[in-house]
Amino acid sequence: MNKRQLKDLLYEQVARIGKAVSSPKRLELLEILAQGEKTVELLAAEADIDVRLASAHLKVLKEARLIESRREGRFIAYRLSGEDVGALWVGLRTVAEEHLIELRMALDRLFAAPEKLDAETRRGLLEKARQGDVVVIDVRPAEEYGNAHLPFARSLPLTELKQRLAELPADKEIVAYCRGPFCMMSEEAVTLLKKHGYRARKISDGLPEWVAAGLPVEQ
Repeated sequence: MNKRQLKDLLYEQVARIGKAVSSPKRLELLEILAQGEKTVELLAAEADIDVRLASAHLKVLKEARLIESRREGRFIAYRLSGEDVGALWVGLRTVAEEHLIELRMALDRLFAAPEKLDAETRRGLLEKARQGDVVVIDVRPAEEYGNAHLPFARSLPLTELKQRLAELPADKEIVAYCRGPFCMMSEEAVTLLKKHGYRARKISDGLPEWVAAGLPVEQ
């Protein structure tokens, strides 16, 4: 193999990752798996596709070594092959938001603008939560919270929030987060909280963004 062929081979191998993430549904599956291990059935339900199609997408991601699987009885569970895969999703999405005006316009139509955190504001939120000046709530499903969550966050799944409002202090600001900027659960949570008189806002960070920023999580 000459040098040109070798160089072509190197780029070809890297391109395997690009091909694996070239599907919108596969990107969504990566975002969901960044919350923790899930079965094919759960992934299909979360991504709103049938199990057969979910399995096909997962096969592509697995062939690119972006995810791993394990069998538990008759179920197959999948997880990211490393934290760097979650960071890859965050990086791709960040570049897209920076350069694609169509994406920014779509986000503006879907959501009230969440607070985008930087290193300083993340540390500030962490300190406020530590001191009890704000209450951070994780509105993802409880099993995702159990896998990992932001420090000092309380688990209040969106499906339970209305019935558990009394658990929240009326005199503190409530900060909601879910899976990341594309997640609608925190938007719905803030709308519900404001309707019941709470001071509430959401942040764009999900677990993958927090981890990609090098900040600690609780498990």
